[in-house]
Amino acid sequence: MLCVRNFLHGKGIVRAAATAAARTQVFWFATGPRQEDAKFYEFRTYAVKPKRMQEFLKLCNEHIHLRIAHSELIGFWTMELGGLNKVLHIWKYDSFQHRTEVRTKVAQDQEWQGKFISKILPMLDKQENEIAYLVPWCQLEKPEKQGVYELVTFQMKPGGPALWSQAFKTATSVHIHAGYSKLIGVFHTEYGVLNRVHALWWNENADSRATGRHMAHEDARVVAAVRESVKFLESQQNALLIPLPFSPLK
Repeated sequence: MLCVRNFLHGKGIVRAAATAAARTQVFWFATGPRQEDAKFYEFRTYAVKPKRMQEFLKLCNEHIHLRIAHSELIGFWTMELGGLNKVLHIWKYDSFQHRTEVRTKVAQDQEWQGKFISKILPMLDKQENEIAYLVPWCQLEKPEKQGVYELVTFQMKPGGPALWSQAFKTATSVHIHAGYSKLIGVFHTEYGVLNRVHALWWNENADSRATGRHMAHEDARVVAAVRESVKFLESQQNALLIPLPFSPLK
């Protein structure tokens, strides 16, 4: 009986070791850390017909409260540089089920549909949306006063965060610690163009951003970190954003 017990105990050890090895192997092949937080952010970009832009913004200011009643708005901006006649708005959801419920209620909201949606659709040339998560090492921040925002969009090489996350984190952290700009959040896409990272920064104004940019280019710490991270970069695009009066991020 003792021999049988020892044999079974031995099999248990082997099985446990095999399971641990399998988990290690899965971790080794993973493209990034497990997404523990179900919350995500929807980036919606609208291209507005140039002659209808002012009319579109007027409707937003008058009626956006109807939409905010259904879910949390993070920010709403017009693009000043890097894309003309475009607006970007970011919405937060607790889960995909939450988004489905919100979208259903929005579609049934007759006041919102009548006063806003039916009127803006003829004003739009194009609509795009992306679903993105905050990277695990970043929390969404809020500036203490109003300013301008910069959305820096990085198209990374395929391979996921396991390939580029550490180098990108290091480069971002150096910028934060140098104090040239305030980081609001870093997001990686789940739906839309994959291997895309959005970094949202705040500056007091466009001139302070330009000054910080020049100083960063002369900072050996920043230069070294960026040189390492660009090994995983395929392209980059910057947009200067101006918050609308009702935007929570101002």
